[in-house]
Amino acid sequence: MSQKKLGLAVKVLIGLAIGFVIGLIVHYMPGGTLRDDVLINGVFQFVGQVFLRGIMMCVVPLVFVSLVNGAASMGDIKKLGKVGGKTMAFYLVTTAVAIVIGLALAFIINPGIGLDMGAIDTVDVSASEGKGLAQVLYEMVPRNPIQALAEGNMLQIIIFAIMTGIALTMIGDKGKKVLELFEQLNELVMKLVSMVMILAPFGVLCLVARTFGQVGVAAVVPLLKTVAAVYIALAIHLVAVYGGMLKGLSGLSPARFFKKFFPAMAVAFSTASSSATLPVTMDLTINKIGASKDISSFALPLGATVNMDGTAIYQGVSAVFIAQVYGIDVTPAMALMIVFSATLASIGTAGVPGAGAIMLSMVLQTVGLPLEGLGLILGIDRIFDMGRTAMNITGDAVCTTIISKQEGEFNEEIWNTDFGKEGATE
Repeated sequence: MSQKKLGLAVKVLIGLAIGFVIGLIVHYMPGGTLRDDVLINGVFQFVGQVFLRGIMMCVVPLVFVSLVNGAASMGDIKKLGKVGGKTMAFYLVTTAVAIVIGLALAFIINPGIGLDMGAIDTVDVSASEGKGLAQVLYEMVPRNPIQALAEGNMLQIIIFAIMTGIALTMIGDKGKKVLELFEQLNELVMKLVSMVMILAPFGVLCLVARTFGQVGVAAVVPLLKTVAAVYIALAIHLVAVYGGMLKGLSGLSPARFFKKFFPAMAVAFSTASSSATLPVTMDLTINKIGASKDISSFALPLGATVNMDGTAIYQGVSAVFIAQVYGIDVTPAMALMIVFSATLASIGTAGVPGAGAIMLSMVLQTVGLPLEGLGLILGIDRIFDMGRTAMNITGDAVCTTIISKQEGEFNEEIWNTDFGKEGATE
């Protein structure tokens, strides 16, 4: 008797839903050893961290190996420049559009109007001194590539990997054996990813259960309008901008794309890390959607570091919220500065949990808003972080899919194949 197997997307969705329900139940349990030590900081923390650390284990080797392969496999420098130009243009334009959508929703909903400051425990938040554009750019070039790999400095890893791939292309036949080694390393890393992804449904369940077990529903009530503004803006950006660009620039069905890509969005939602989700994003984009492996190997690791549309929306809404809480009028000039500074800051933001809060402090400092305002939303930053990360990685995959289609390197057979009875990784 044959049994119908559930696909990874269904398993992850079930895990996410169960985790949410269990988390709320645990939150309202009496405090004590069972709730705090055994469940929240015991089982949920252990399983969630094993999954998260397992997938983070693959991130640095995957970024380096895949980018070397991607840059070297482009065939020539001209093609690499063309794909790179399209990728960066997509990322920067959509990030700017995302901030505008966030600002518009914030002005419509006015999340900070009427907030009782006495009901919120504020904390002082200090931001590190902002770096100038020149410093951001020259620090992208690593002085010690080995140190950059060991520390997980993604921008430096990206630069070193792309230069290595270009050099391998330029030396021609002499670099073939090295290229073959990198291709084999890529297969090895992807196999590691498939092994770790066996834990995905359980890891997602425990990560979500722990988050909502800690914050509950009541924790978001004072800032419910801010949460609503961010998530409505995320939905608009997902459907109107990503869906519209996907249909208009590639002719592909947005509904089919989102259905195939859902497991990655769920992992991003639960881990709140673009970098941690990168192996899943790459696997689905290549093997389930049909995007070019070469273009994916270049655009996806780059996007995990520089493409932050969801974070940009969060910053636009949060900046208006903080300004309204402190009775500061957001002028058109200030709004433009928010758009510019947040777009620029996104280039240097790491794809790890909580990075958006650090980036927001830079934006607040740039436009002259009170830094302590960041303390008003840090308590529920994780709730924003989950949604904005899912948006960030979706933008990476949409960009990669569109460019693959335009460059004639899109696999229609994979796109037209349903994988409902299979997992996302083979």
